[in-house]
Amino acid sequence: QVQLVESGGGLVQAGGSLRLSCAASGRTFSTSGMGWFRQAPGKEREFVAAMYIYSTTYADSVKGRFTISRDSAVNTVYLQMNSLKPEDTAVYYCAAGSRPGVLTTERQYDYWGQGTQVTVSS
Repeated sequence: QVQLVESGGGLVQAGGSLRLSCAASGRTFSTSGMGWFRQAPGKEREFVAAMYIYSTTYADSVKGRFTISRDSAVNTVYLQMNSLKPEDTAVYYCAAGSRPGVLTTERQYDYWGQGTQVTVSS
């Protein structure tokens, strides 16, 4: 059974940093696309960042501030978030695909974590 478990969310002041982790179990995703999405209150879930091997892509709203990375040895994906803004407040979800490539839409992902809350105060 595949499981993705996010951690690292919390409350931070604007300008601060957080690092989210997504630990995968049940299979290895070293040759699959991995990504992060977020959903703010009253809004639809949106793409944040994705990676495949060493290729990465980011939403324009987070480019230059967020960094996605992975440690294949521990089957974990990270999202380093710097210079956080109140508009970054959302539940952040980790996602894993069953196919290779940098995947940027929800329908391309097969597995999802339960989400972790990130709140940025002004």
